Amino acid sequence: MIRKKRFITTIILVHLVLIGCVLKVTAQNKLIERKQFFNSDWKFSLGDATENSQSNLDDSNWRKLNVPHDWSIEGKSEKDNPSGGDGGFYPMGKGWYRKTFKVPSEWNGYKVSIYFEGVYMNSEVFVNGQSVGVQPYGYTSFEYDLSPYLKYGEQNTIAVKVDNSQQKNCRWYSGSGIYRNVWLMVKNLVHVKTWGVAVTTLEIENNKAKVEVKTVVKNQTAFPQNVILSTAVKNVIGKKPPFSESKLALEPDEEKEITQIFTVENPKLWSIETPNLYEVKSVIKTATRILDVSKTDFGIRTINFSAVNGFLLNGKSIKLNGGCVHHDNGALGATAYDRAEERKVELLKTAGFNAVRTSHNPPSEAFLNACDRLGLLVIDESFDGWREQKNKYDYASIFDKWWKHDVESMVLRDRNHPSIIIWSIGNEIIERTKPEAFETAKMLANAIRNIDPTRPVTSAMTTWNQGWDIFDPLMAEHDVAGYNYQLHHAESDHERVPSRIIIQTESYPKDAFANWNLVQKHNYILGDFVWTAMDYLGESGIGRYIYPGEQEGEHWTANLYPWHGAYCGDVDLTGWRKPISHYRSMLYNENEKIYLAVREPNPDRGAIKLTSWAVWPTWESWTWPNQEGKNIEVEVYSKYPKVRLYLNGKNLGEKETGIAQEFKATFTIPYEKGELKAVGLLIGKETESVVLKTSGESAKIKLTADRKTIKADDQDLVYVTVEITDNKGILNPNAQNQLSFKISGGTIAGVDSADLKDADLHIANSRKAWHGRALIIIKSNKEGVINLEVTSQGLIKSSIKIQSVLKK
Repeated sequence: MIRKKRFITTIILVHLVLIGCVLKVTAQNKLIERKQFFNSDWKFSLGDATENSQSNLDDSNWRKLNVPHDWSIEGKSEKDNPSGGDGGFYPMGKGWYRKTFKVPSEWNGYKVSIYFEGVYMNSEVFVNGQSVGVQPYGYTSFEYDLSPYLKYGEQNTIAVKVDNSQQKNCRWYSGSGIYRNVWLMVKNLVHVKTWGVAVTTLEIENNKAKVEVKTVVKNQTAFPQNVILSTAVKNVIGKKPPFSESKLALEPDEEKEITQIFTVENPKLWSIETPNLYEVKSVIKTATRILDVSKTDFGIRTINFSAVNGFLLNGKSIKLNGGCVHHDNGALGATAYDRAEERKVELLKTAGFNAVRTSHNPPSEAFLNACDRLGLLVIDESFDGWREQKNKYDYASIFDKWWKHDVESMVLRDRNHPSIIIWSIGNEIIERTKPEAFETAKMLANAIRNIDPTRPVTSAMTTWNQGWDIFDPLMAEHDVAGYNYQLHHAESDHERVPSRIIIQTESYPKDAFANWNLVQKHNYILGDFVWTAMDYLGESGIGRYIYPGEQEGEHWTANLYPWHGAYCGDVDLTGWRKPISHYRSMLYNENEKIYLAVREPNPDRGAIKLTSWAVWPTWESWTWPNQEGKNIEVEVYSKYPKVRLYLNGKNLGEKETGIAQEFKATFTIPYEKGELKAVGLLIGKETESVVLKTSGESAKIKLTADRKTIKADDQDLVYVTVEITDNKGILNPNAQNQLSFKISGGTIAGVDSADLKDADLHIANSRKAWHGRALIIIKSNKEGVINLEVTSQGLIKSSIKIQSVLKK
């Protein structure tokens, strides 16, 4: 009898311990916040020392900062840096980050982990001196369990080693450091697994959407657990959301995937024009307590691809006007502030793009979130190469060991983004002509399909004079064939392989019309992605035009320093849209119908020459000193049948601008100061017009902020455009004044002018204007007023105020 009582008592005690372990809450009986912002109060030291991992290290002399952070952009671009032209000649090297934080006693019994959205590269994370994991690939998000190493109720130390010293490892500017957000995850031992929710729109019929939600629930206790998964699909405030509950019996250290089907009445579909978003709220609970709450955004939409109908979004045919982008943010380097990533998407949308390819790596979560919110379609790409290297230390060196982890991480992390329509498994693979490439492509594609069978798989292929039809077996391993610069083969390829779905994954900017024309003609061609949508750091000199006396050749043929970036983008590093951007947008969109620009005349000493990715330097300018009376070429892009050109009120004639003229007219006229005006003609009548005016001498500074109010969180940004004008406010497109910046209430995060031959520091209090413009990026740091004053010798100074508030 005594033994039986003891046995019962033991069971009760074990049960009570179990309840305490699983149901633990704060003193206020509230759930601990599952995902906590962990960007603040880090310390940084450039260089390497083994003792940097130890918790008792004296780091009082280390630099204090908040992440995200890129140490490379803080350094000087110099001709002999090992990163070379690929890396923009920026310094790389090794660095360490440390953060000390107190872990509350009540977290004991929870699963505490740290989640890094991206660290470039070869990172190793230490907790209280213990190594918890390594992540070589700098574009993969990753999470480590800290629980076994933490001291509860005491101070704890995280140390992160970052090694970007092996150069070259990337063909573009990578940046160095903890360049994306960091989060502390605090989860009950019974919880929804990280990346454990998958949402799929199964069908949309009769104004009803059938939505499937798969949820992985994990039991990390040592005992069986009986819990309830309660799931709701939310969109409209005030309306009762579709709701489902499932009972789960979980064995110790077991995880289960639960499938629930929801019917959403009158669904608000996600589209490019109306990017409506829903939320899945997943709650793990018992009869009396909530254990875990997880939220997942998604969009209700359908995608279909075929050689007959092309790409259909919600049943509607969409032609993809796409652009490739790298991950850097210009003057910020690789630093992925949420606002910087959002602005990038805003610029792409404003430039008329409806799709983007994240060449050649998974982007930040903030970028994809912005694509979801703003309505931009995405090709999400895994890496640049497979087993054969392009650079000595690139992904080929770790492919066999890490490809599965990195590909699966990309798909699991990103699969709920409605903006993503295609997965890409590589770019211009070196071994593409070899039989083993077919097996590698099949292996990668199947790994993606095992997780997400709802989207097609592609990779970007090219020939570089190796033949083209020899790639048929490799293309057959993809759902969509990605063509880099090879769309001229599409029609003959279609005759040979009628079922092939084609997308041009890279193209030369100069071929905009030819590619648009093929896309319009054939449904089996989904669209065209230009290289590139935006200028970027690294791959120095691609897209350049060559003045007489400058070194000739493509960007890979020589060290072209001080060139430290790429000028092949439609949008430059200040956010200014080049004329090619207006032309491309006009081809695909109806909101822009007429545009006026002037081709830069050849210098007296010789002719300008173009490289492969270049277009002729063309400017929104009618200010051409020393050109009076000389012939100059004026370009008008127009969707009107004809355009008429005026100079100082005089009619200089009209020209057709139909499809036969590729929607362009070129007028060669003697230059004369004044006003140049182009007018669209419709049935002989003048419609809208565009004007360029000659600027006088530089006199004023004009400041324009992209937002008047930002959040006071040491993360939010405001972009201030600087323009140098004459007394009448007309931009002087030739101004190159040295500008000085004085700021209070905020911090200068970066400065730029879009001149990729100006290698001055991006984090500075001055910048030389280029073509009359410059850009200042200001980061908030406290509540109050941010005041910026810009001065330049001989110009009237200008100032601007921005409000920085705690909540926005």
